[in-house]
Amino acid sequence: MPTLAPTDLDTLCVNVIRGLSMDAVQKANSGHPGLPLGAAPMAYELWRHHMRHNPANPKWMNRDRFILSAGHGSMLLYSLLHLFGYGVSLDDIKNFRQWGSITPGHPENIETPGVEMATGPLGQGVATSVGMAIAESYLSAKFEVFDHYTYALCSDGDLMEGVAQEAASLAGHLGLGKLIWLYDDNGITIDGGTELSFSDDTGAKFAAMGWHIQRIDGMDMAAVGTAIENAQNATDKPSLILCKTIIGFGSPHKAGKSSSHGSPLGPDEIKLTKEALGLPTDQEFYIPESALAEFKAFDGATMEAEWNQQVAQYKAAHPDMAAELDAVLSGDIMLDYSKVPQFTDPIATRNASHQVLNALADQIPALLGGSADLTDNVFTGQKAATGYQKDNHLGRNIYYGVREHAMMAAVNGITLHGGCKAIGGTFLIFCDYCRPSIRLAALMETPSIFNFSHDSIGLGEDGPTHQPIEQIMSLRTIPNLNVIRPADGHELAACWKVAFESEKTPTVIVTSRQPLPILSPFGAEHPALKGAYILREASSAPKVILVATGSEVALAFDSATALEAEGIPTRVVSMPSWFLFEKQSAEYRKSILPKSIPSVSLEAGTTLGWAKYAQAHVGIDHFGASAPAKVLFEKFGFTVENVLKTTKDLLEA
Repeated sequence: MPTLAPTDLDTLCVNVIRGLSMDAVQKANSGHPGLPLGAAPMAYELWRHHMRHNPANPKWMNRDRFILSAGHGSMLLYSLLHLFGYGVSLDDIKNFRQWGSITPGHPENIETPGVEMATGPLGQGVATSVGMAIAESYLSAKFEVFDHYTYALCSDGDLMEGVAQEAASLAGHLGLGKLIWLYDDNGITIDGGTELSFSDDTGAKFAAMGWHIQRIDGMDMAAVGTAIENAQNATDKPSLILCKTIIGFGSPHKAGKSSSHGSPLGPDEIKLTKEALGLPTDQEFYIPESALAEFKAFDGATMEAEWNQQVAQYKAAHPDMAAELDAVLSGDIMLDYSKVPQFTDPIATRNASHQVLNALADQIPALLGGSADLTDNVFTGQKAATGYQKDNHLGRNIYYGVREHAMMAAVNGITLHGGCKAIGGTFLIFCDYCRPSIRLAALMETPSIFNFSHDSIGLGEDGPTHQPIEQIMSLRTIPNLNVIRPADGHELAACWKVAFESEKTPTVIVTSRQPLPILSPFGAEHPALKGAYILREASSAPKVILVATGSEVALAFDSATALEAEGIPTRVVSMPSWFLFEKQSAEYRKSILPKSIPSVSLEAGTTLGWAKYAQAHVGIDHFGASAPAKVLFEKFGFTVENVLKTTKDLLEA
């Protein structure tokens, strides 16, 4: 390979990025050097000459968003963050992938300034970027002052993932013209060349989905710059720029090969690569003053200052919009709970959810809700809002189509963008289709709202393919995920209060199809906010506790009446949220579920996990069946008689 000594400052800057990246991977003896070596020219061209961002304020609201969807190439992003002056030091670069560092193996947004989201699971970054573009388009249509792009750098692997195809289809349909994906088309995967498993005509496929397509030499910064400008001008279509690159560029023996993808180059190969790139071979983490000065010359502070002036001018010209814009910029939500309806008659919690949601919706300036083709089943629609479409980016009701996974990734993107709250809805059974996005929301500490209806065998005749058994418990195993299954309309209202006010935890709200009686009190400080509470106390010192969630709370209530009639003092505990209960003090938890009193759990789902709170269980550890809900509950033991038998057996034991 010929020597590629720098001929200009931009080339030097690109090679400095490459040098930092391969040195950090080598020092860690772990990582992916190939992508940074090949993709550095396009990333530098974007960040230095086209992208609006301010290293001094990584959360500037009108910044362009950049997502490294190919998160395995994280050292490319960390090198950019360090060189442009974000809070990533050279020591952080040297501590790549080490304990306590802010440069983990794949980008994470919690501690690393300038990282928009956690990436690594391929396809998630590009899918989430669609949500960010939706948020920008809505805010831009509403307030005019918002005007920024969402960029994602993606890999072959990203575009093989199903969630990426769902998201791309949706983006094309919605005409998200400020969404730009740069495709690092290097033709290499871990197993070898992409021809082993991937022969799509990617450009033709995306064109058919309504995208603006360009094919360029991704190693040519001038070509990259022209393509970005062309994409910015394609205002009615999202853009895919297919950038032909060379993985591991500069490495004499590993360039263009899978051997450069996921392993350090090795000291000898790094020396040869540095020689080829015109970098000193006797220095690690080399940053010449001339290159550093070029990075520092980027003036993001002026960009932000100019925008702040535009915002002030807009507020002066539109005083009626000023308070709403301030709420969007601050993210503050002050709910007037007096508008929440009080329920008296039995009501399905999905229907109660719709009423509560619409009572609170106008108090949230940018609430974007939608469902996966189930608007009138999950009830995510806002009555006062229109549908979000290509010709109406002011709509707040989003029709995601049958794209559960992309929907929840988009919900994460809308939420991460800032200024907006997002809801995604489908049947609980289909949470399995979007679990990776839900898990990522929890990991990223983003307060997305996932609204799942048809929570149990209570949905009836649709049968076992649609009846969730293990789903609620499975979701409870995800750290930092608040799973709430309310027992009635009043607990449901508390769910929405928690979801809207959450700052770092996503919320799963699980609702029933069948009507449930109103058993709990009404109020803004509902005891359900503590996760579990005594709904009905025993007539005297309790001998047993029935702890239940959702529709089974009513069964627990009726069973307690029968047990009391037989002389067994029984406490009923409604436990809509394990997560919230476990946040309470030890004293409170002990007062609700003391270990000295035997407990029976009641939930129309798997009993696995309930041993944490109860010694006997009324549940279902097998698939359901197709029949009316009342028949199913009787056949599967959700009856007062079976609860009494289970309770007595426990007490006798």
